[in-house]
Amino acid sequence: MIFLQRLWVCRERILLFCLLGSLRETGALQIYYSIPEEIEKGSFVGDIAKDLGLEPHQLSELRARIVSGGKQHFALNVRSGSLVTADRVDREKICLGISRCLLNVELLMEGTVKIYGIEVEVTDVNDNAPRFRTDEVEIKINENAAPGIRFGLPSARDPDEGINSLQSYQLSQNNHFSLNVLSGMDGVKYPELVLERALDREEESVHHLLLKASDGGDPGLSGTARIRVLVLDSNDNVPVFTQSEYSVSVPENVPKGMLLLRVNATDSDEGINGEVTYSFRNIDDKASEIFQLDPQTGKLLLLESLDYEESKIYEMEIQGQDGGGLLTSAKVLVRVLDVNDNAPEVTVTSFTSSVPENSPPGTVIALLNVHDRDSGDNGHVTCSIAVHLPFKLEKSYANYYSLVIDKALDREQISMYNVTVTATDQGTPPLSTCTHILLRVEDTNDNPPSFGQTSYSTYIPENNARGASIYSVTASDPDTEENARLTYSISDYILHGASLSSYISINSETGVLYALHSFDYEQFRDLQIQVTAKDGGDPPLSSNVSLTLFILDQNDNAPEILYPTFPTDGSTGVELAPRSAEPGYLVTKVVAVDGDSGQNAWLSFSLKKATEPGLFLVGMHTGEVRTTRAFLDKDALKQSLVVAVSDNGEPPLSATISVTVVVADSIPEILSDLSNLKTAVHLEDASLTLYLVIAMAVVSSLFFAFIIVLLVIKLRYWQNSQLLQSSSGQMGNIPPSQFVDFDGVQAFLQTYSHEVSLTMDSRKTQLLFPQPNYADALINPQSCEKKEPLLVSEDSRFSARDPALISVSFFHFINNYLISSLSAMLVFILISYKESPSL
Repeated sequence: MIFLQRLWVCRERILLFCLLGSLRETGALQIYYSIPEEIEKGSFVGDIAKDLGLEPHQLSELRARIVSGGKQHFALNVRSGSLVTADRVDREKICLGISRCLLNVELLMEGTVKIYGIEVEVTDVNDNAPRFRTDEVEIKINENAAPGIRFGLPSARDPDEGINSLQSYQLSQNNHFSLNVLSGMDGVKYPELVLERALDREEESVHHLLLKASDGGDPGLSGTARIRVLVLDSNDNVPVFTQSEYSVSVPENVPKGMLLLRVNATDSDEGINGEVTYSFRNIDDKASEIFQLDPQTGKLLLLESLDYEESKIYEMEIQGQDGGGLLTSAKVLVRVLDVNDNAPEVTVTSFTSSVPENSPPGTVIALLNVHDRDSGDNGHVTCSIAVHLPFKLEKSYANYYSLVIDKALDREQISMYNVTVTATDQGTPPLSTCTHILLRVEDTNDNPPSFGQTSYSTYIPENNARGASIYSVTASDPDTEENARLTYSISDYILHGASLSSYISINSETGVLYALHSFDYEQFRDLQIQVTAKDGGDPPLSSNVSLTLFILDQNDNAPEILYPTFPTDGSTGVELAPRSAEPGYLVTKVVAVDGDSGQNAWLSFSLKKATEPGLFLVGMHTGEVRTTRAFLDKDALKQSLVVAVSDNGEPPLSATISVTVVVADSIPEILSDLSNLKTAVHLEDASLTLYLVIAMAVVSSLFFAFIIVLLVIKLRYWQNSQLLQSSSGQMGNIPPSQFVDFDGVQAFLQTYSHEVSLTMDSRKTQLLFPQPNYADALINPQSCEKKEPLLVSEDSRFSARDPALISVSFFHFINNYLISSLSAMLVFILISYKESPSL
């Protein structure tokens, strides 16, 4: 017997190898194996690695695993590359009522995201004997029953399949009964007890029979049921059903207790022999738990809920028996109709929890298995996701869907996706199941730092403290972690001969700028700085922004007086003012500048000190020193003024200058005082005076000679003109003379400007003879009021009796005289030329 079993297994394996060989030749992805049921756990099923053309270690590298839904009957041995059983496989539990038991297994290669289908057929072995539902059956037969009458017997059930299932019935040896076996539409055999010889209750009231059911297995198995036949008193009519077969179709969701159908049988006998009771004659255990038959009314009721997915049809036999023991039977078929009562099931077979944001379209995110236990349209499932997501679903194999990237991802816009996969069947109404897949988008360095403005500007006062923070520049980067870690720097260049980095520094982490030097507004007024922000990505990205640093002026420069100036030899400025000057006479003008700017450079002038208070007035904004009244005889010849110049800063800064004004009506007045000079006058001064006297005498002689010559020429010209007039008769009117009158000559002479510079030391005396400004005299007759300064030593106590002043006055007189003489000569020449061009 053991030898025959091993021979059967060998035959199955030979067939399996032949089939696998044919699959490899055709290149099919579906792999087929066959195993007998009830083999031990861990038994070999098939060499998957070999059938896929792979080495066993490649299955581990590709992360191969079994992903079939439901209970796992098989397991993958990654070391050997073979498929083995995960437990003891019982065909009758898995494929009860199915002629061919096929188990589908899906093998997932996560490395390549591929699915391979494996079909394993579980073949039947004869491990179940035929079994009757009851061990003993009682049949009542009237003694008047005619030979040939048939009585139904209980049928046996064998869950095995094919030859191993129920094949035949045998009845024990007896003298009155024989056995007849009928076959139903589903191939099930139903035994019947046939009366062959009339019964005699008085001879034998009870007959004991044995019914044996046998299968065709090797070795064969059998089961028995005892039959007890009671011989009754005569009952002439047998109950008759209105239909030989009852059929009803009900949805699987009908409620419990619902009436499915009602069977009815009638008996023509009277009394107890005509009363019919109903019972199940042939029904399996599962159906007996679901259905209930009322023995009096024949109503078939539903005890438990129906499930189309468990059983689609129920077949049973109901018998009707009268009180006399006669019975008849009818077949009942209950067909279960499928309703959409099962929502689709979605299993995430493979899943990636995070992807880089630069992943290309087509990258697989997850592999989903979709299944619906319903049938037809109720079991046809479609999957979908929201249309606005950058993903799509692709059907990859059978009921498998791949969730792949459809569009470019951007972590800065959306860093986390909750993808809802909705599986919906086509039932009425449709049912759906939602599965949530949480996907995190990993950052890549795809965003450079950005500043809030295109450029920045700030202001800082000059003379700032060294090391003080002056501004803060901040950039942002939408990336994360190292890709968003920013460092700041400034571009270096040469400024005023020094590097910019010696003036400004920046904190590389915070972007705060610090002043390394104290700035000077007068040195430079602005700084152009370029700040660079660079992230820590690989490769790093950077951005630049310009920062203009404006230096604000502070009042750190006092006014500087440009005029009057202090000579380098230690002398001071002296201004001349005629004693006959009217009020408002311009004595001099103080000119000053300020190195600051704005209001710090707004200057105002004021008179701080004067010898004669109220005699002079300084213009607040012009700096002009003018007289406020006429000079009096009691006023001193020498007036000392202290003029202050102040700016408008906070606090204000100022500067002062001393101006000496010498008051005299004329040069002879000054010369008259020279006689009172002391004998302390130097020899150089006496020699200079002698030279001036000799020069004056020479020029005067030349002047008088020139005048005499001109008069002689003029007289001769006049005589000639008289002679011409007398000879030509009466002449027309002579045009008026174009000779300049005395007033014009005087105005011309007054336009001459002079400058005398003297010191107490005659060797330092300067004699300057500037050319007259005729244009200024003609345009502005009052220009003669402007006097050039007369310089003397600051230490001298200048008065009308000083010898130095007498020398100055004398020199001034001689200078004016010489210039006037030369000017008169020139005027006479011009006048003569006008009247007598021939001369």
